[in-house]
Amino acid sequence: MIRLPCEEEVLERIKPLKEEYDHIRGVADALIATVNDSGIARGMVVGSVARDTWVRGDRDLDIFMLFPPSLPRVELERQGLGLARDIGTQYGAEMREKYAEHPYINMRINGLDVDLVPCYAVERATGIQSAVDRTPFHTRYVRERIGSFIDDVLLLKQFSKAGGVYGSDQMTEGFAGYLCELLVLYYRGFSGVIRAAAEWRPTTTIDIEDHATKVFHDPLVVIDPVDPARNVAASLSLSRMFEFVELARGYSAAPGAVYFSPPAPVILDRNAFAARLEERGTRLYAITLETPHTIPDIVVPQLRKSTAAIADMLTRYGFVMNRSACEMQDEHCMLLFELLVDSLPPVKRHMGPPVWNRFNAEKFLAIYPENTYSGPYIDDGRYFVEILRKHTHVRELLGSESPLKVALGKHVKQSMSTSRTLEEGPECWSEEFAPFLTFFLTRESPLVRIRRTDAIRK
Repeated sequence: MIRLPCEEEVLERIKPLKEEYDHIRGVADALIATVNDSGIARGMVVGSVARDTWVRGDRDLDIFMLFPPSLPRVELERQGLGLARDIGTQYGAEMREKYAEHPYINMRINGLDVDLVPCYAVERATGIQSAVDRTPFHTRYVRERIGSFIDDVLLLKQFSKAGGVYGSDQMTEGFAGYLCELLVLYYRGFSGVIRAAAEWRPTTTIDIEDHATKVFHDPLVVIDPVDPARNVAASLSLSRMFEFVELARGYSAAPGAVYFSPPAPVILDRNAFAARLEERGTRLYAITLETPHTIPDIVVPQLRKSTAAIADMLTRYGFVMNRSACEMQDEHCMLLFELLVDSLPPVKRHMGPPVWNRFNAEKFLAIYPENTYSGPYIDDGRYFVEILRKHTHVRELLGSESPLKVALGKHVKQSMSTSRTLEEGPECWSEEFAPFLTFFLTRESPLVRIRRTDAIRK
């Protein structure tokens, strides 16, 4: 396969070294043997390590513990977590219980970040009892086909990482490793993915096995080869998809190693943040709350829903929004609102019913006989009054109980009810959220960022 010189250069840099490969395989083999020796489950390496599609420096190892499908769900969790903790104890590892569809154990062993995940050893992916049961089928499918395309997967993963579009978690909404592998298989290599992606449109559909049993309307649709009713790209947002499209077009026009090198982040300190806000002349408000104690896949959608609901509330009250965003950290979450107008006069024009709607018109006149600046009066056949505005400043509105009355996510509302703080302007800055705040104020597309970084380097 013919590659560009910059791609060969990148592969030399990102392909795992032999000692790195031997180390991770040695730990994996030992853990598999320990799971098998338990007599209650069978061990299996899954993910990029099992498929040899991991990039140098990745220290993640996923070990699945396959239990009989007849085992009740509560027993799967009890026995699976018990076995994982026993293994962690044998290695003297620090352990954390984490959650996907059901709990699993995360630990550090010999410098590797290891997940020990219980699942069912089902015969077919269509017969899964939990979402993780599908993963072993993904591993087998890719491992049987990826042989000559491993380097292409490494290039695509590194390209996506450098562009900031890699990762299928709720906060990133980008490209999963399995999705990258399937794209390489379908388009027959990295260059094929780049050429095709430059022409992608919303709802582009890929069905490698031509077996879809369901219609999807997601930005990108990649039918799972082992499950015809699942879209592998379901977590990919429209924004991340077209950031990738932009990157593909940029690389096609002027290929270079810069597309595979994440730019060093420049994080604004408190003074630089304040200066940037002063330049913009906008008004920034941050609601900070304690991170709800549930899995990120639940918290992040609720944060987005809550941010949108509060932004809509601000607009309904007459304040002029520019942008809003949210971020989740381990300890706290932040809902951020940038306004073009955050202060309004006391008077508010309030629209009433058409005069020809006699019942509602008379009702309106009964409600507003006095305490108005003007009116009721008739304008284009409809009643209006000019009344006292409830909140004349965003600070008053966000500090009131009103944000708790909009359509917040359940867990976000619970946390906001007990732990909400409100900051304004430069006081929004904190060490915990400095990268998020920097990205918000200096936002640019991945291609623009890469070109700017490349120009600086030259």
